Amino acid sequence: MPTKEEIFDKIRAALVDALGVDDDEVTPEATLTGDLGAESIDFLDIVFRLEKTFDIKIPRGELFPESLLTDATYVQDGKFTQAGIDELKKRMPFADVEAFAKNPKATEFGNLFTVAMISKYVESKVNAG
Repeated sequence: MPTKEEIFDKIRAALVDALGVDDDEVTPEATLTGDLGAESIDFLDIVFRLEKTFDIKIPRGELFPESLLTDATYVQDGKFTQAGIDELKKRMPFADVEAFAKNPKATEFGNLFTVAMISKYVESKVNAG
């Protein structure tokens, strides 16, 4: 069973390769889009690299549930509704949804995707397997 540090180091390496960033930029607090410059196509590459690195299966939309953005039940007038926040909490238990809920703008959705969030997700998958 890999340690949290070993998991983080492998995630850092995957993100460095996928995004072309420097090691020191990949901190637990770094957001994929804001800090590391990830674009939507990069998320597919990141999922692929994590699956390969950790020998896990990441179902589409589980780590990055982008489909929530296009559902009017969850997003109205550019903000997540309470139903949307509740769905985020359910689908992303490894993310800091409480902080996001204080200002739930759809344009800020990408800030939920931090390196720490990915680490927690991968740890749960590796420990479950």
